Amino acid sequence: MLSGHRSAWRRRGRNSRAARIAVPLAIPMALGLTLGIILAVSGGPVTTINQSATAGCASPSASPAVSGSAAAAASASPSASASPCPSASGSAGTAATAAVPPAASFANGRTAFRQLGDVATNPVDGTGAAINLNQTAAQAAASLNCTLTVPNNPLSARGLATPWQLGDGCTMTNAANEGAFVEATILSPGGQLQVYNPLVITAGTTPAATPARPTIARGSVVVIDVGFNGNNLVLQGRGARQGNCVDALGQSLIGQVSACNAVNFYRAANAATANGALTIPALGTASDGQPCETSRSFALIDQDQSDNVVSHYLLNANGQTEQNTAANANAGTGTTTLLSNGSDDALLSLFVDPANGCTPFTAPDTTNSAGTSPSQALNELSARVNQTGTIAVVPPNDEMTLVGGAMSIAKTNVYRSLVDQPLLAANQDPAAVAQAYCQNMVNIGPARNQLDLTRDTNFATPVAAVGTNLGSFLGARLAASFGVLGCANFGLTDPVNATVNGAGAATAVTYNLAQQTATAAAAAGGTGGAGGTATPTASPTTQPGSGVPWSVAPPRRHHHHQDGTGM
Repeated sequence: MLSGHRSAWRRRGRNSRAARIAVPLAIPMALGLTLGIILAVSGGPVTTINQSATAGCASPSASPAVSGSAAAAASASPSASASPCPSASGSAGTAATAAVPPAASFANGRTAFRQLGDVATNPVDGTGAAINLNQTAAQAAASLNCTLTVPNNPLSARGLATPWQLGDGCTMTNAANEGAFVEATILSPGGQLQVYNPLVITAGTTPAATPARPTIARGSVVVIDVGFNGNNLVLQGRGARQGNCVDALGQSLIGQVSACNAVNFYRAANAATANGALTIPALGTASDGQPCETSRSFALIDQDQSDNVVSHYLLNANGQTEQNTAANANAGTGTTTLLSNGSDDALLSLFVDPANGCTPFTAPDTTNSAGTSPSQALNELSARVNQTGTIAVVPPNDEMTLVGGAMSIAKTNVYRSLVDQPLLAANQDPAAVAQAYCQNMVNIGPARNQLDLTRDTNFATPVAAVGTNLGSFLGARLAASFGVLGCANFGLTDPVNATVNGAGAATAVTYNLAQQTATAAAAAGGTGGAGGTATPTASPTTQPGSGVPWSVAPPRRHHHHQDGTGM
């Protein structure tokens, strides 16, 4: 999602991180090449950037039947439902052309039935570069790599109330760039859900207030999702093993993403849903007449979908953190700062849903000052049940799924297992999946964004330095994702037209809605089939924006510093 930073490859990464858009935080990002164009802002304060020359209506939104092979996926025929297409009287899009059938979604496989992945002990990043586990504070500020010590028995009530410790030179006082956030979702045997946000403190400090201990029914199943505002986060401590945690494939870290007990939780939740013990609410209808969006909607995803969490913490003037409970929030002295994780889930729940007349899926949360909260797990449960049409799931050109700089089916499946998404066949060509994902993103996302543009333009932005309103923010985020995912390698054109001010923030966007067809011939790098890996062509390294830290502000979204949007 949106967020903001990354390491070497993330420097495509910071470019990337910048390319992420963090929801509840404020991380600026300039739009230059990330938008797919070169900014020419030498003259006045406002520049209009026009991308592709063709126009059209969005492709039908449907789920093709996909078999394990790339050939079968390519020939899969979609079902009827069409994705939104702005009417001729609608605002600012180019005229429609013939629709292109959606590409295969690769979202019809089975989900994981056992834990996949590992806890890295000699971690490397997505390029294969070793992670230094003995950093000074200055080195940590430069690398944006950190460690997070998991408390003993983290799935128990006592473990959940025990702070996690951010280390290796990192500090929560620099949460915008180095902050880690933890979020638990708990399912009782009777089908009741609750959210609880375990506290993260800087190693060597104590909590500003003692964490509240949750009440958990015997037999409950817990998933812990971890979000991070830096580049690579390494889980440490006995608790990481005790909690069935995963942060890597072998030693290759999944960047900002890690989770504990995910597969067990989703198996239990899916079984409870199937037998009627757990009810997932319907999405409802948005103000545009379309179904409300989910974390698997192509209108919402970015270059690293389904990452990061919604949890918030409070930071005092002494550098101590505490949970954002009602009591702690009300006891604030005016020197307390709200810390947030740039997150796709926060973007959906705190911005896109309310802007468009939708209600997010929430559960009771004693660690949230509002008393209820969304969570990453709640959003994934909703998406699994409610998302129809062409479904977006984590692709192998997501920077966090690379191994040695190459696309990896195995690592993509580890990431998918942490968010209950269908697994890819081991012999699947990753380039074919990446190609399809890019085509669906440019054909489906712009049409929905265009349809909602008036409402989104009148809603607050998650990150003012990226876009001055929600509508322009989403356009900038989409353009950044197009670059980070390397979609131009498949013969596609960035569909975003942005007007930016002198500071590089998008003030207005329109979309070229011409339907595009991705071409494998334009894709770069190795073969994909047999080995399940492929080397992607790097996207431009001269990202025009800087990943300026967000302080906290309204919830913005994550993602890495990457797209700066962090979400």
